[in-house]
Amino acid sequence: MPAPTSDAVLTHEREHLARARANLARMREATLALDASKASDAVSGEALGATLARRVAALTDDPSTTLFFGRIDYTDPTQATAHEEQLYVGRRHVSDEDGDPLVIDWRTPVSTAFYRASPAEPMGVSLRRRFGVERGELTAYEDEHLSHPDEGDRVDGDLRSAILAEEIERPRSGPMRDIVSTIQPEQDALVRADVTTTVCIQGAPGTGKTAVGLHRAAWLLYTFRARLDRAGVLVVGPNAAFLDHISAVLPSLGEARVRHATIATVLSGDADPETPKERRWVVRGTDDVAVAVLKGDARWAPVIHRAVWAHAGEPTEALVVPRGSRRWRVAAYEVAEIVDELRTRGVRYEAARAMLAQRLAHAVMVKLEASGDSPDDRVQDAIARSAPVKAYIKALWPKIDAAGVVHRLLSDADFLTECAREDLDADEQALALWAKPPRAKGSARWSVADLGLLDEAADAIERTTSLGHVIVDEAQDLSAMQLRAVGRRCSTGSATVLGDIAQATTPWAPGSWDASMGHLGKPEFHLEELRQGFRVPAAVIEYAALLLPTIATGLASPESVRSNRGRLEHLKVDGAQALPAGTLDAIRSAANEPGSVGVIAVGSTLDALESALRDAGLAYGRLGSDHGDAEDHQIELVPSDVAKGLEFDRVVVVEPADIVAAEADELTGLRRLYVVLTRAVSALTIVHAQGLPPQLSSSAEPAGEPARPVLRR
Repeated sequence: MPAPTSDAVLTHEREHLARARANLARMREATLALDASKASDAVSGEALGATLARRVAALTDDPSTTLFFGRIDYTDPTQATAHEEQLYVGRRHVSDEDGDPLVIDWRTPVSTAFYRASPAEPMGVSLRRRFGVERGELTAYEDEHLSHPDEGDRVDGDLRSAILAEEIERPRSGPMRDIVSTIQPEQDALVRADVTTTVCIQGAPGTGKTAVGLHRAAWLLYTFRARLDRAGVLVVGPNAAFLDHISAVLPSLGEARVRHATIATVLSGDADPETPKERRWVVRGTDDVAVAVLKGDARWAPVIHRAVWAHAGEPTEALVVPRGSRRWRVAAYEVAEIVDELRTRGVRYEAARAMLAQRLAHAVMVKLEASGDSPDDRVQDAIARSAPVKAYIKALWPKIDAAGVVHRLLSDADFLTECAREDLDADEQALALWAKPPRAKGSARWSVADLGLLDEAADAIERTTSLGHVIVDEAQDLSAMQLRAVGRRCSTGSATVLGDIAQATTPWAPGSWDASMGHLGKPEFHLEELRQGFRVPAAVIEYAALLLPTIATGLASPESVRSNRGRLEHLKVDGAQALPAGTLDAIRSAANEPGSVGVIAVGSTLDALESALRDAGLAYGRLGSDHGDAEDHQIELVPSDVAKGLEFDRVVVVEPADIVAAEADELTGLRRLYVVLTRAVSALTIVHAQGLPPQLSSSAEPAGEPARPVLRR
């Protein structure tokens, strides 16, 4: 029987897609028909109702995409007829009326072969088929014969797959999309790392480290659902614009219960609605760079620990507890022994305070028994709750909160000196103290850097609840105190840490992954470096990499594996007054092609560009550090300090010299410029009136673009 033609194959696959969609609708209707009110009790009914609601949401078909993006054919060598089994790989599981799978979830163990099988190690797969998709319809397919690589349309590795190239280079619009159909073998290994493993991914721009982290969250929730549903998963990003950019990825993979937050909202308590009032703080102040760097230093941890425990006093009077006609006395030296023992137990301040009541009551019980009485546990509890014991503890071991502790440290020079000891010198103490201390903790104008101190104090008072898994993106920018705070939130779980040392743009950054992971409390971690770039074209990444010898000595240059080298253009204008007009020309040219356009500059330059865009009648949006755009625009104005983690089809960078000069020092400025230059997916245009940094001496455009593979349609 002759092999089917391309049209016949596509017709067959489209029929399978139609069948899968019909069965997905059937599964959703069957779920909707279930009645949670028939549960055995109200609590079970509520839990069942929530589960069914999530199930219904997961079974919703998205007409803009297909239910599967690939197929693997297994050949069973134990069968004389070499029986083949076909498995379609997609975003969710779909089965027919008999329970047989029509689509398998990409997170199942059997789907691993779709991502990792190769001619050298076929993993039992005879054929891998990828599908081209447009507006929810199958438009093309591409076969890779793994068991017999000389047959058919051999593709020597995923990176020469035409369908993969088209998907990776497809124009961007709206939020970041998932990469579930284009995950590479080395990425898949990181996505499927065990839940107990803390993974650190050093990734050059465009290597997909953010996508790997998000897909890892989806895989963990699928594979370890019971554990992580209970403990929770959190994604921490650098700013609100970044979180808005990635917000659609996990829901598209069927996971809508993962919380997203910036480091500021995590530490201020705004990321979790269940955060108690005493652990919520409002940021209303700012610090100079030198002060922020100091407050981010890990040396504050022992200082704050001493400040918290300084509130537990030394007993000078005996505890006297009336009971019946007698008064029972616990001498001050006996209380001191109890207090000293509690101080050395390694428990939190509030936990030790709760223990103190029981220890004092036990000391009274010992005296009761010595007198011939036979009290039981109820008597001890009654003594621990008695007014004399409560009053004694209130005076000896008062109830405190984090805001009060940090307020006292930053406003009382003598107290700071007492707690600092050898950790902070006199100059550092003077720098940290408020110039005009607020009268009360409630009127303190806390800064972002203060949040790390407050969180440290709050944890020293009462243990921070740990989540099951935390994903930290752009982690290279976090201070030691911020990393400690994140680490507390996965102290009994694991973490996925994403970043790029070359993109460290904060003066308080630790500077190495060993240091960062140590502050995070995860010194035993798996480090993986991703160098192969799928997003940034070669012309752009090679140009930006000219900065690497200066900003990240010893870090290897990234390699773009895309077939399209992209475009790099320079536009030198005559003086600053010509800058808006020249930029406007570059924006118009970029906007003539489909896809997004990011215009990146310092804030003052963007202010002038807004006026020029309005006068030209061009629609645009502007991203900010505090909030993302409410609606999508083809043209987005992006402050240089907000660009990290974002991507656009074409990027117009305005006046690189100003971007460098806007940072605290030249090294940080050059790292910021490296970030900005690598936001482009297809083309980069640099508009400038001033000279470029000397490191960017090579500014020639690429000679041309090699031919793209042709898809079978």
